[in-house]
Amino acid sequence: MRYNKLGGTGLLVSEITLGTMTFGGRGFWTAIGELDQSVADQIVARALEAGVNFIDTADVYSEGLSEEITGKAMVNSGRKRSDIVLATKALGSVGPGPNDRGASRGHIMDAVKASLKRLGTDYIDLYQIHGFDPLTPVEETVRALDDLVRQGHVRYVGVSNWAAWQIMKALGIADSHGWARFASLQAYYTIAGRDLEREIAPLLLDQKVGLMVWSPLAGGLLSGKYDRDGKSADGGRRASFDFPPVNKERAFDVVDVMREIAGAKGISVAQIALAYLLQKPFVTTVIVGAKTVEQLDDNLAAVGVTLSGDEIEKLDTASALPAEYPGWMLERQSEGRKAG
Repeated sequence: MRYNKLGGTGLLVSEITLGTMTFGGRGFWTAIGELDQSVADQIVARALEAGVNFIDTADVYSEGLSEEITGKAMVNSGRKRSDIVLATKALGSVGPGPNDRGASRGHIMDAVKASLKRLGTDYIDLYQIHGFDPLTPVEETVRALDDLVRQGHVRYVGVSNWAAWQIMKALGIADSHGWARFASLQAYYTIAGRDLEREIAPLLLDQKVGLMVWSPLAGGLLSGKYDRDGKSADGGRRASFDFPPVNKERAFDVVDVMREIAGAKGISVAQIALAYLLQKPFVTTVIVGAKTVEQLDDNLAAVGVTLSGDEIEKLDTASALPAEYPGWMLERQSEGRKAG
């Protein structure tokens, strides 16, 4: 296992993060996973044994049950709390009231206390706003997060699913006031959905913000289990929850190339999909969720896969984004002006 700095901080996190969306299975989340405490304990223990030190959850996963199971699994692993970098998120609805959601100061303060209790810990390493709240001023959100850092409830802050301009606005506000700036962005990125490369990836590199990739296998579509009509031998998660949205024609063109490379290397298609992301300079860590230890082991093996220049070129070509403005104009006008 390799470790990368989380953005511009000195915190080292494993390049594979264990996601816990499969823990619990309350309400809507049964479509993702229904792992009980005993299975979650096995998965957490195996991930830690393999060198994973980063675990990600959220207060909405299984209506809070995922946080409870995650906290107990950490204790049951026998590892010191300081050996684990624990991340959680807040924004989504956790109750019937109008203030039981969002990124207001009021909800953030309530949400972090509830998460700390469910997780059974006195601090959260990385506290993330799970999405953009158009109702709350960005200044209010950033100030509240800074207060949590100063109070010691959280150590670093980040966001998830924000646009580039929103992230940059928040970073500017934080820098102008001397407040805690975002250490990371958690975002959707796969070889079959490279949209993030247009605006967000350049921002992350420029501003030294780390990237935590969610759904690197596009909801299992890139696992190699699906054929072009979207069917899987074992049903698969997308049979009941077809998310995230993917251009399936392009996705299966990419899968065809990945199958060829995976076959030559004697490894799984999923490992190729993960290895491709891990070789991107703006990717800090890739979040993998698992329903079994065997599935986790296959994903963990991706850290030992190195793709050659020719293989990367084949994958880049198959997954290339169509040109969009202003990208094609920027490329044209920057000819002869790029640094060597």
